[in-house]
Amino acid sequence: MLEAWHDAQQIREEALDLFSHGIVDLKTRAQIERLYWSITREIHQIASGLKHAPDEFRGLSKLLADKYFCNFSLFQSLPDSWAIDQIFPIMPIHRLDERPDRVATLQDITCDSDGKIANFISTKNVSHYLPVHSLKSKDPYYMGVFLVGAYQEILGDMHNLFGDTNAVHVSVSDKGYNIEQIIDGETVAEVLDYVQYSPKKLVRTLETWVTKSVKEGRITVEEGKEFLSNYRSGLYGYTYLE
Repeated sequence: MLEAWHDAQQIREEALDLFSHGIVDLKTRAQIERLYWSITREIHQIASGLKHAPDEFRGLSKLLADKYFCNFSLFQSLPDSWAIDQIFPIMPIHRLDERPDRVATLQDITCDSDGKIANFISTKNVSHYLPVHSLKSKDPYYMGVFLVGAYQEILGDMHNLFGDTNAVHVSVSDKGYNIEQIIDGETVAEVLDYVQYSPKKLVRTLETWVTKSVKEGRITVEEGKEFLSNYRSGLYGYTYLE
């Protein structure tokens, strides 16, 4: 089994090298990738039932973990997770009556490969994946990060121009809780203004372009209106996915 694992790794590496030189096409590379991961899952399943599995198989759970992309910026909301490897308590905050059936690492929506969380608190040692539920089509999946505090907010960085997030102030008493204040996060326009891009000037520039394009017959009046409406909606909307 160990030899089969080494063969699968070697074939995959050779395929990637051939692809980079234009010898293997994208379809063939995809087929080899699917075969590699199928073999990896099969080996992991067999190795999980062995009393004395080879040491090389111990990292397969981490390798096979799903990647859940979350609507946040690690550098804005959890900078210490990236800077000093601080581990925060993280867990799903709904579907708690369902047993998790997947394991995953968490990725943010920045372009940075460091925008991920792959270390989690567990009952024994640090775990490199988090038990999660399978995603349901079109249904949001909510997770909470705890013990963050204002310190992370102060350290937060506008990496990829993701701004401050929405915030809610909640007071708690013996009778329950009360939502004191809801604070909207920053808009795209506000963040662009920080880096010396005037939102009003951007809109005027686009309006000029749309007017010219309509006169030249490149787009219709309705298309121009729709384009401007979508642009304004995005410009004055949230920096995160809505």
